[in-house]
Amino acid sequence: MRRLVLAMPGNEAFAQRLAACLGAAPARLEWRRFPDGESYVRLVDDVAGAHVVVVCTLADPDPQILSLIYAARTARDLGAVRLTLVAPYLSYMRQDKAFRKGEAVSSKYFAELISAHFDDLVTVDPHLHRYKDLSDIYTIPARALRAAPLIGAWVSGNVAQPLIVGPDEESEQWASEIADGCDAPFAVLRKQRSGDREVRVTLPDMSRWQGRQPVLVDDIASSGRTLIEAAQVLRAAGFPPPVCIVVHAVFAPGACRDLSQVAARIASTDTIAHDSNEISVAPLIREGLMTAPEK
Repeated sequence: MRRLVLAMPGNEAFAQRLAACLGAAPARLEWRRFPDGESYVRLVDDVAGAHVVVVCTLADPDPQILSLIYAARTARDLGAVRLTLVAPYLSYMRQDKAFRKGEAVSSKYFAELISAHFDDLVTVDPHLHRYKDLSDIYTIPARALRAAPLIGAWVSGNVAQPLIVGPDEESEQWASEIADGCDAPFAVLRKQRSGDREVRVTLPDMSRWQGRQPVLVDDIASSGRTLIEAAQVLRAAGFPPPVCIVVHAVFAPGACRDLSQVAARIASTDTIAHDSNEISVAPLIREGLMTAPEK
């Protein structure tokens, strides 16, 4: 089946990398916003009979979601046979239960919306906490790819004598997988969060790894407080400034600047476009797409 890669606004660079990996042609999109705030969407190329891979990382999702749905509906109306959403960063995963009476369980509702308009979904390291798998809320095939092997390979080529450090207990399996990929030891810190920006991190006994370069790894950096606190605690324990690696560089305003003051280096994957991007997940997503069964 003919495969086309369609980039939603702001995703052009990643879509170009993915199309090159797939050997697929781009499908051009014309988009603009009317003075009243409404969106204009037009698919320029013929998509009839094609498998259209729509690339849209979903950081800051609310301004994007209507245009994304309009593009999917238009492709379907023009005869696209299959629609795959590639969302390197998948939003609305954190609100996975009603913590207070009357709260929207937005992860479930967002999954229902995406499932209604696409045939399948590919993403990277979504925030699975109370959900065991994306299939708990998505009714379409949804593949969650892991960036740990790519990060392990990057560490091997860029950091001498690394010590992989996970910021909290939840990161143990992930940190150990990265450590295996770069043949390094790993340690896991303990984190207590008392608010959106208030985090306390404590270290286990790490004296046997003195002299190694700590590499702090986290899946999402938003406020950056966890990584900043962990970096400060590592420095207080006699370690050099850490290399900080994140999968999803959400980074609220000022967060990356603050983190850079305590880190030796900051690197991220390109699931979200950011100046810190050094690790591309396009080859990973290519493998996910190539191994998925065609409809």
